[in-house]
Amino acid sequence: MQNAFSNAERAEVLTQALPNIKKYNGKIVVVKYGGNAMVNEQLKQQVMEDIVLLHLIGVKVVLVHGGGPEISDLMDKLGKKPEFVDGLRVTDKETVDIVQMVLAGKVNKTLVNLLEMKGGRAIGLSGMDGHLIEAKIKDERLGYVGDITKVNIAPVTDLLERGYIPVISTLGCDREGCVYNINGDTAAAHIAGALGAERLIMMTDIAGILRDRSDPATLIPEISIRETNRLFEEGILSGGMIPKVNCCVEAIHRGVKCVIIMDGRVPHSILMELLTDEGAGTMVTGD
Repeated sequence: MQNAFSNAERAEVLTQALPNIKKYNGKIVVVKYGGNAMVNEQLKQQVMEDIVLLHLIGVKVVLVHGGGPEISDLMDKLGKKPEFVDGLRVTDKETVDIVQMVLAGKVNKTLVNLLEMKGGRAIGLSGMDGHLIEAKIKDERLGYVGDITKVNIAPVTDLLERGYIPVISTLGCDREGCVYNINGDTAAAHIAGALGAERLIMMTDIAGILRDRSDPATLIPEISIRETNRLFEEGILSGGMIPKVNCCVEAIHRGVKCVIIMDGRVPHSILMELLTDEGAGTMVTGD
């Protein structure tokens, strides 16, 4: 099969990306990884390639991941029925053990291995390591679902300074040793804020913030915190997009320059966002 691009065209693409490569060199970018991009094997490979490429051109990438479908799969195999309240997984003592096995074990180490195979240098952490994420019970109805009380970011900055890609599973703990299941978007917002990240990229299963949920053509390419308040009032933001946008606002209040909500189902969407002028998804900025 003949190549779609000539060598000259490939060189032109790289030349056009150069200003953005310089812009992000040495800067911290946090990627919240989940959704369909995480369970589709081909997309997973492409996301890992994107992260390694950014790493190799000098971007300090931090990967924060969830693993909801894998947790539910293992619960089903063990004969335990997943329960949710307001979109959050009810997590009793048995379930938090399953969450720990899946997130800190299988999912985290699989991603670390993939990054290494693609040519990156990665080390896996959970929010329990170095008490990276300290938490308390969020709601008695939810059991061991945590509300973040503190982020001890030193383990992450130490790895970045040594040239590694930190891969973080969203578990937390308290001073008494209790383990908590932490919402991935919330954890990413707090971690990105503690790092003073240049960008937080939140991969989802939709194109971004849409004025009409049924029409991808109504994508809002950029929006400020003040404008998101108006979308809440108008009812344009609803369902699963409400907590996601709230996490964007939280991240910006904590010091992140801007947050991108993007469609993780689009191949190489991370590179399109960071290395092209057009970008991808919706950019949420401060006022």
